[in-house]
Amino acid sequence: MAGVEGRVVAVTGAGNGLGREYALVLAKAGAKIVVNDLGGARDGTGAGSAAADAVVAEIRAAGGEAVANHHSVATEAGGAAVVRTAIDAFGRIDGVVANAGILRDASFQKMTAADWDAVQQVHLYGAFYVVHAAWPHFREQRHGRIVVATSTSGIYGNFGQANYGAAKGGLIGLINTLAIEGKKNNVLANAIAPMAATRMTEDAAPSEALAKLAPEHVAPVVGYLLTDESTTTGNVYVVGGGQVHRVRQFQSTGVAFAAVPTIDQVADRWAEIDDLAGAVPGTNPVG
Repeated sequence: MAGVEGRVVAVTGAGNGLGREYALVLAKAGAKIVVNDLGGARDGTGAGSAAADAVVAEIRAAGGEAVANHHSVATEAGGAAVVRTAIDAFGRIDGVVANAGILRDASFQKMTAADWDAVQQVHLYGAFYVVHAAWPHFREQRHGRIVVATSTSGIYGNFGQANYGAAKGGLIGLINTLAIEGKKNNVLANAIAPMAATRMTEDAAPSEALAKLAPEHVAPVVGYLLTDESTTTGNVYVVGGGQVHRVRQFQSTGVAFAAVPTIDQVADRWAEIDDLAGAVPGTNPVG
């Protein structure tokens, strides 16, 4: 199949861990890669060019094509610069992997507004800024592939990650709408929730569990979603340790009230409302 041969893909946060693995796998399959990485610490502080430059060197040494970009995606200008790097180096942009992320974990009681804002800016705003800059190119050429990195914390929640979970959940809402708006122009958008051992997760689980979650297991799924042949859009996949699962929201059979109910009437039928037996995939009733 054509796969990603000759396609230009920008991978954000590609200097380490999962992002690096995505860049390497895509380059090996023939894609031209913009390796974006600010080079900061796990909490988003600091900056440096070494991480992105090292991945570019690795790709080139293996015979692939890649250029580095060291901008922060947490600003509109930085997101636009990622796409501009692709256009300047390769003349086009065909795909975006919005992978860049930071962690500022704290219980909700102790979470500061600064910690909330920093995580939203990198994960949610960062994805928006890069994809928004690429979107006109995707529409004009009637081809585009978008993969955003969500998380099981965004799907199910996790203690100490209100900021991270909210950002990751927001990314699911983003790709749901991009899938609708992009479909007529062959612009597809999906989300993956990776389970992998990286510096982001090094203290999130026992070492024996993390040993089974190599980033290499996730990258082929991301690679497939970027191929010319993929027709998948608007979906969420949990990927890790050799397992790939699609996740979707469901709705119960529910209850239809003939008239505006009282609180007591709602309470009387709450067990029926809450019962997921016979649940079906949810849809947007106004879309």
